[in-house]
Amino acid sequence: MPESPYRRLLRLPGVTPLVLVALVARVPHAMTGVVLTLHVVGHLHLGYGRAGLAAGAMTVGMAIGAPWRGRRVDRLGLRRALLPSVVVESAVWLVAPRLEYVPLLGAVFVAGLFLVPVFSVVRQSLAALVPLGQQRTAFALDSVATELTFMLAPAIGVVLATRASSTLALTVIGVATVGAGLLLMWFDPPTTSPRGADVDAQPAGDPEGHMVGRGARALATPGLLVILGACTAAALVLNGTDVSIIAALRSTGHEASVGWMIALWCLGSVIGGLVYGGGRREVHPLALVALLAALTLPAALATTQAQLAVAVVVAGLPCAASLSAINAALVRSVPESRRGEVMGWSGTANTVGAALGAPLGGLVIDHVGPRAGFLAAGGVGLVLTVGALVLRRVARAVGGRSTADLGGGEVAVAVPATADGDDEPADRPGGRDRAAPTR
Repeated sequence: MPESPYRRLLRLPGVTPLVLVALVARVPHAMTGVVLTLHVVGHLHLGYGRAGLAAGAMTVGMAIGAPWRGRRVDRLGLRRALLPSVVVESAVWLVAPRLEYVPLLGAVFVAGLFLVPVFSVVRQSLAALVPLGQQRTAFALDSVATELTFMLAPAIGVVLATRASSTLALTVIGVATVGAGLLLMWFDPPTTSPRGADVDAQPAGDPEGHMVGRGARALATPGLLVILGACTAAALVLNGTDVSIIAALRSTGHEASVGWMIALWCLGSVIGGLVYGGGRREVHPLALVALLAALTLPAALATTQAQLAVAVVVAGLPCAASLSAINAALVRSVPESRRGEVMGWSGTANTVGAALGAPLGGLVIDHVGPRAGFLAAGGVGLVLTVGALVLRRVARAVGGRSTADLGGGEVAVAVPATADGDDEPADRPGGRDRAAPTR
């Protein structure tokens, strides 16, 4: 009987400890959205639009800070890069829960700017530890682990916010955020392979494999922009859905059910992610994000808790698969020495989508109704996905496949596995003929 791809992955040195550390370190981030929403709506007695703007202020800070922190990880190493985050986060979260709305916006913006980059660091480390042929499974497992965190953490946040106070819940988030930074500094996972080679990926547009120019422009290839567009669309759908679930339950007096409803949403994601990561075919991120947006729309039709529960499980099925496909594409799009930066730009794309999704959902809910938020999130997500598909087609028409494929930012749809279990055929750019990461 062939060995499970997940068992084969977890036997690699360093992978299992990294997955366990990531589970713990991601908890405060997973709590923040729902607790901040409940704090603004409940403690400050403001609407969902204001709550969405607060979440948006934090995500804008994250969008600005992520590439900068990613470059610091690339250049300085993990411990030196994380130290400013730990210091600033401890100061900000000491005062933020006790502020009025306008000062709170500034505080959460700074918190986002210096947020401990747990997600990008873990994915960068996975890219270094795991050979190329197993990275799709690795990123699927990472996405599933993320969903498990999001199943548990929001429920804890809701319990703290509703049974104690949202002020206490935000304080706990601050302490946990600082703890996550210290945990990562102690564990210090590798962010580059032992060879430190730059030959594992070539940016599009340079047949010699060298970076063209410096800074962000060197990373702005058409294929990479397509993947970042998929990331933005996915984040918009997910954050809009998050706000919509809260609003739908509060409108019927079932606020205490928010935690387990979000857990069901994450359960659907876990199921879909495990199936995708254990399979033998790779699907383009845009196709998966389009499916994610489309399956979110039926939740607007739910009129009971039971119907909403079924709808959110279905809506969650493509979530982890979408995120794992995006991350697998990103790490193959740039040389190893730039992965921290590109994962930072991925964080920026994600937080731009989140900054759009939460306020959009909140405004639609305030003016139309709680279930209209699902329509807004899914509909706009579909529009963004179609836009990214158009960009992809234009890039291929203008530059040919050599500038659109991922060697420079794109993953082929439905790539059959080779006989030895490697998901990359030997004659594809980025496949076995290229040096793969060995971390």
